Amino acid sequence: MNLFLSLFDIITYILFIFALTYYLATTLQWYNYSFLRILTKHHKSIWHFYYFVVPLLMYSALSMIYRGMLFYGYFYLMCLPILFIWYKSLDKKLVWTQRIKRLFAIVLLFTIISVCLSVLSTFDIIHTHIWAALPLIFGFLFANICEMLIFRIYAKRAYSKLQQLQNLKIIAITGSYGKTSIKNFIAQILQQQFNVYATPRSVNTYKGLVADINQNINATHEIYVAEAGARQVGDIKEIADLLQHHYAVIGKIGHAHIEYFRNIEATIKTKFEMLYSTRLLCAFVQNENNYPETILPQFAANMDKIVSYPPKIKDIESTLEKTSFSLELDSVFIPFTCKILGRFNIDNISVAIMIAKKLGMDIKALQTAVSKLTPIPHRLQRIDTPQKVIIDDSFNGNLEGMSEAIRLASLHDGRKVIVTPGLVEHDEVSNISLAQQIDKVFDLVIITGDLNAKVLDTHITTPQKIILKDKTRLEEVLMQHGMQNDLVLFANDAPNYI
Repeated sequence: MNLFLSLFDIITYILFIFALTYYLATTLQWYNYSFLRILTKHHKSIWHFYYFVVPLLMYSALSMIYRGMLFYGYFYLMCLPILFIWYKSLDKKLVWTQRIKRLFAIVLLFTIISVCLSVLSTFDIIHTHIWAALPLIFGFLFANICEMLIFRIYAKRAYSKLQQLQNLKIIAITGSYGKTSIKNFIAQILQQQFNVYATPRSVNTYKGLVADINQNINATHEIYVAEAGARQVGDIKEIADLLQHHYAVIGKIGHAHIEYFRNIEATIKTKFEMLYSTRLLCAFVQNENNYPETILPQFAANMDKIVSYPPKIKDIESTLEKTSFSLELDSVFIPFTCKILGRFNIDNISVAIMIAKKLGMDIKALQTAVSKLTPIPHRLQRIDTPQKVIIDDSFNGNLEGMSEAIRLASLHDGRKVIVTPGLVEHDEVSNISLAQQIDKVFDLVIITGDLNAKVLDTHITTPQKIILKDKTRLEEVLMQHGMQNDLVLFANDAPNYI
């Protein structure tokens, strides 16, 4: 019996450590493996208390009472079921990358060491609760040291690889809004004439780019189009040091992620770190951007390589079916037509045209390439079904983009429905402005999540409103309240941990 209880102690202890590790690993993956960010930037920090602190406290409090029987009851009847419900509710679950597998292996190793030490001493793990946190502490600490050493090797390898590919032209793109769209438009246009590789999805961090370069770039590629994101001053410089790009795009700079940068001046300074390349030939800067007060002296000459975009544009038509415009190139207005939706995308397409022209594509080839542009998934992507028109703008999280989506929705003749959590990582004023625009256009508003529910509910007064705490019932609600010929706009989509 004692042997059975001791084995049960060991199994319970290992499961307990696994559960805590799973929670920590999931939140770390969401926030780019930064403990500081999960402590200071997590939108639902109360989760840390429920799913990490409380289990540890209960272990300490109950593990010594009735030979741990109270803890067994808590762990198997409350803790694990609650964690399982939390896991099932997540729309962004843990991805089992090599890094995560290494983390769990290291924590397991320290857990086994802890068990062995306990066996050698008392064979009564559940009573020696001081061991509870040690595998986590040492495991995560050792795993971080390992990852730092491994990444340093990967980063050097990525830098060397790019330096060796002398014929590879590198285009780097940053900005507060539109980075992914610009990247995709540049890649789609240039693919008509070159062998182009672009960073997948929204990969835009230093670590993500290092992995992308090592895994996917090869000697057959002629052009590499890379997206560069940032959360703090110095992030873009780190990427620029890696890429040493030939062409740069600094898209529109605004208040996105202002909670990280704290002020617009820091945002501007960071985005203009894109000029910090020793191989820079030309930098295309959106013409509404302010310039930083200072840049590093060794890159001051790169300020002379800036070209403002877009050039003059006329004959703009932007509907639910197409976008057309005339762009001034070499003092002549050239007409372009495409199936990309949204007026703001004219700027994004324009800079893609300018770069392609710089790289030698002629006007006729440019017109053909633009006409073939396909919508970026989840960015003003129109989807026609027999019953409804769906505008999937779920990856667009800025006020300008969402305002344009609302304008396009207003052109629809039938009933209009919007599904939105509002603006994430924006101030209340922006969400009030968004709510006022929604109020004028839509017949049904479905507000998802509680982040902006109060401000949206207060300032949306005309249409019918439904507030969902999370998105688990969204499909059911849409089926219940939907009608034939509805237009449904999915405007922004925040994961439920936000």
